[in-house]
Amino acid sequence: MNWFILITAGLFEIVWAIGLKYSDGLSKFWPSVVTLAAMLVSVVLLGWAMKTLPVGTAYAVWVGVGAIGTAIFGIVLFNEAASLARILSLLLILLGIIGLKLSGAE
Repeated sequence: MNWFILITAGLFEIVWAIGLKYSDGLSKFWPSVVTLAAMLVSVVLLGWAMKTLPVGTAYAVWVGVGAIGTAIFGIVLFNEAASLARILSLLLILLGIIGLKLSGAE
């Protein structure tokens, strides 16, 4: 259950990162509300997951999920570069997340 909570926290990190782009520096009301709410949910869930997971593992996975998801959405929504090097780098982050899970860090 703690890993599910952690992954969910990472998904909310994606929402707030993309929300920052749509909020135009928190200057647009509704996108800013969604962004701030997603930030709060993300951090609360991260804290909850850290009750049982090692802090380094939890933080690395949270950041990794957020980074991978935000990069993918940046490519899809904002036409950001999708070079081979960028995709391979994102895959390396994913392998790191999988490695942390398989290492038995619970």
